[in-house]
Amino acid sequence: MRASDRAYARLRQEILDGDLEPGSLLGEVDQAERLSISRTPLREALSRLIADGLAVQATGRGTVVSSIETADVDLLFELRLPLEVQSARLAAERGDPQVFTALAERFTAAESTLGAQVSTADVADDSAYYDLAAELDEALSAAAANPYLSHALRSMRAHLVRARRLAQHEPARLTASAREHREVCLAVASGDPETAGAAMLIHLRRSHAYISAQHAAHEPQMVT
Repeated sequence: MRASDRAYARLRQEILDGDLEPGSLLGEVDQAERLSISRTPLREALSRLIADGLAVQATGRGTVVSSIETADVDLLFELRLPLEVQSARLAAERGDPQVFTALAERFTAAESTLGAQVSTADVADDSAYYDLAAELDEALSAAAANPYLSHALRSMRAHLVRARRLAQHEPARLTASAREHREVCLAVASGDPETAGAAMLIHLRRSHAYISAQHAAHEPQMVT
């Protein structure tokens, strides 16, 4: 793997994981030293991040991690709804039911675990759950068997991962999300595209409402 590819993959993951927060400076000298590469491949990596919308050029500062605001979430979901619904529909038509039945069982277990955190008021450890959700995303893309759709979804999902993490999901919402994901899996496994699309639409609308509300609550309020 080329140095620029390694740098891009690492910086991208750090942005998605929240290790590099919105507004973080991606200075060429500091990042090149930290990643043990020269500045030329680093510039290539930064250019790819800018093309992805994960970084921007800030006047007087250089390259910084891009921000995500409530308006951005709304725009992302405008694109997400038709793409994800179509992906679920195609997966129901073309996918292996056993793959999604197995995923449904894992979401059932996740719902039980997260539900226990709600009752005990424990802080949710959401990393395993988000990994499972990412597995479902990949399974849907693979089953849909449409590379153009998969490419569009991969780009969009990167931004949604950031929006979702910044929204600071509570155990109660994660529990409901696990239940909704299970219903999506079962609908896809049924082989009925209409049912699969409807299940996905219900999940997306609830997810959009929650994330938008969380972003709005944490954004600085203008003083008038």
